[in-house]
Amino acid sequence: MGKTIAIANQKGGVGKTTTAINLAASLAANKKKVLLIDADPQANATSGLGVDPKQMTSSIYECLVDDYPLRGAEVHTCVDGLDLIGSRIDLVGAELELINKTNREKVLGDAIAQIKDAYDYILVDCSPSLGLITVNALTAADSVIIPVQAEYFALEGISKLLNTIRIIKSKLNPVLKIEGFLLTMYDARLRLANQIYEELKSHFGQMVFNTVIPRNIRLSEAPSHGLPALLYDPASRGATSHLQLAKELIAKDRKKADKR
Repeated sequence: MGKTIAIANQKGGVGKTTTAINLAASLAANKKKVLLIDADPQANATSGLGVDPKQMTSSIYECLVDDYPLRGAEVHTCVDGLDLIGSRIDLVGAELELINKTNREKVLGDAIAQIKDAYDYILVDCSPSLGLITVNALTAADSVIIPVQAEYFALEGISKLLNTIRIIKSKLNPVLKIEGFLLTMYDARLRLANQIYEELKSHFGQMVFNTVIPRNIRLSEAPSHGLPALLYDPASRGATSHLQLAKELIAKDRKKADKR
């Protein structure tokens, strides 16, 4: 059965979508069967993988609001082994349309349960908010990756997100765990970036990924070409760091499986 991981932080601009695209591609490069769900109305994960939202026959909106099954809504991407359930701007209205649904926080989780056996990993790229769709993603997830930008203000919003995770864990999803905090846009030359990393480590210890994602121009350029960094420039630090992140995640899961 596949593992569902939400990639979430209510603060915008911390690298959620970049992480989602490139981690998904890197897991697929490691021979894992991966599904990426774009749960953000901006649809950047969709366009960042070269998929035109206008050309999709259905999106995550129809799956949430109209009960379309996820199986059949997925599209193959430019990466072998990586499927996508894309998003469109109409997802903005989904929060209002979900309000009157029974078990509205569990709609996405119920849909994912039908396809979980088909994938090794299901990643959900969340929008920069703590609205109903993000709550759906956290309720559906086994764990959550929290990207944290290597800047002071990025630390300020973490407590609010952690409180939301605690509430969801107590009321909706008791198995939800923090997969890890991921430091993004890291520049080792800056004292502040190193201080942020040390502060994260001192507060959260083993919950912080050893892998850090550097500031990298290739990582920024790749989405405009509809490619993950792995295909745009495989030798770039942006590509290699996400490959290392994928390997760290796989190794952690293998270690947990061996203990069972």
